[in-house]
Amino acid sequence: MITNKKNSMALASIPFIIFIVLAALVLLQSNFLQIIDQPIIELVRGTITPPKTIFFKTITALSNPGTIIVLTLAVFSALYYFKEQISAWWLIINVVLIQGAGNVVLKHLFLRPRPPKNFHLVHATSYSFPSGHAMGSMIFYGTILLLVPFFIKQKPLKILVQSILVMFIFLIGISRIYLGVHYPTDIIAGWSIGLTWLIVSYPFFLKYYHAQLTKGI
Repeated sequence: MITNKKNSMALASIPFIIFIVLAALVLLQSNFLQIIDQPIIELVRGTITPPKTIFFKTITALSNPGTIIVLTLAVFSALYYFKEQISAWWLIINVVLIQGAGNVVLKHLFLRPRPPKNFHLVHATSYSFPSGHAMGSMIFYGTILLLVPFFIKQKPLKILVQSILVMFIFLIGISRIYLGVHYPTDIIAGWSIGLTWLIVSYPFFLKYYHAQLTKGI
């Protein structure tokens, strides 16, 4: 169970290993990256059409830095207003420290160039690995997904909201491939490291959350 620290560490090792393998391939500039990337690129970008481009530009905006900042401040304020301080600060730590600072550090560690500019359908700068949009969507929407059961008790509604959040995470990653600004391995790496953090940090969040309930901290 993700609520148990030992089990969460074991579970987190799966996405972490995926990230480490991809990171090693990037550092080695392995041709195996192309074997992974090319079929997925061809599948996602097989047909570029104006409606699909509009759709994916809209989807990708859900994880633009400005969007995430605004949404994070809004959710943080709401949680704090309703005296959910532990949830609020967990969200801030995840988004600001892990996603914001962490992704910048990782990009400058691996220095992987983005796909050629003639593939780009939106403006993108900085390095490519891991994808900030993929990592950011996993951490922000993933945090919300884990908080949903604390606030929505009706099972059908809870499942619906969590399913929508999973769909957002998936489609945001796919949008970066379609828009030509990331390789699929960038996306997988962003998802993987974001998921690793969520799994590792969740039991610690629960510990302080329950302490907040029982001790009123």
